[in-house]
Amino acid sequence: MIAGVIGATGYAGLELTRILARHPRITELLAASSSAEGEQLEHIQPHLEKTISIKLTDAKTLINTADAVFSALPNGHGGELAKLAASRPVPFIDLSADFRFGTDEATYNAWYNLSYKGGELHAASVYGLPEMNRKKIAELGAARNSAPVVIANPGCYPTAVTLAAYPAVSLGLIEADGIIVADALSGISGAGRELGRAYHFAECADSASVYKVGTHRHTPEICRNLSRAVVFTPHLVPMNRGILATLYIPLEKKLKVTSNAAAPRLPTQEMEEHAAEIRKAYTTFYKDEHFIRVLPAGLLPATNRVRGSNYCDIAVNIAGNGETLIVTGAIDNMVKGAAGQAVQNMNIIFGFDETDGLALPPGLF
Repeated sequence: MIAGVIGATGYAGLELTRILARHPRITELLAASSSAEGEQLEHIQPHLEKTISIKLTDAKTLINTADAVFSALPNGHGGELAKLAASRPVPFIDLSADFRFGTDEATYNAWYNLSYKGGELHAASVYGLPEMNRKKIAELGAARNSAPVVIANPGCYPTAVTLAAYPAVSLGLIEADGIIVADALSGISGAGRELGRAYHFAECADSASVYKVGTHRHTPEICRNLSRAVVFTPHLVPMNRGILATLYIPLEKKLKVTSNAAAPRLPTQEMEEHAAEIRKAYTTFYKDEHFIRVLPAGLLPATNRVRGSNYCDIAVNIAGNGETLIVTGAIDNMVKGAAGQAVQNMNIIFGFDETDGLALPPGLF
């Protein structure tokens, strides 16, 4: 099987080539770059020497040759490329935001200041978070020889936040009108290779900073996934990769405490027992999900424990007020938050083992 990566010289594109190069079902790997067409990928990225050798081609040639196409281009380019892929048809997995809102072009326009270019494909596309939409992804894949297959690969922050909150929302653990508060820390690679003062070493080393408070464009994607209001605040921290998201979820079942708000109690045995019940519910909810690891009591997620992997680690605890569920999730933003999830989607589309190409354990260092 031939796989092709458009935008192969960017961070997500490079991660895709790294994963696909060791995928047991991929016999040939193609790569395209408008800025470096005709050059060898390993000459542009010397760390690939003696491991991956690909001459960069153009997007149209790649789409006309590959059996599966990945687009790791910036927002605004996916629509036209998806139409080219649909004309064959060949499955198209888009890592940009171009198809994440289905037919809701108004939201896409408001938050990204762009318009749809994929025509009817926006209505036919499927949001590619496997833990939410595996059945839809598989059904789309089963019809791939006769109908267009367009997968909207989720954003990195929405992946981490959604996976951490999805069981609580689905199981009715959250207060009916409760608002989820989500704080998420991200590594520098989340900004891509685009130059900017905030990403210079002197600006971000030894410093954590908050940005785009109340205006981050992943907010509507998160709210859409969870079908409720989410207050989302992103933070930039001095590490290359990783996302650590902490969610505060108002519980439907509240535990009474005798202390006042100014001096909340430490979690009681009753709270610990309730947390254990919710942790068990999370574990049961995700029992068939290979890439979700619900951690036991006392163990908390860390980005270095998922680095380079497609895993999402989740921890469940209850605050001392007895009313708030605290869920923490960790992913590698370049793998489960981008390239790894895209390959997971490809595996589902073609009926491969979902772990194909993604079986390597995390790298702690």
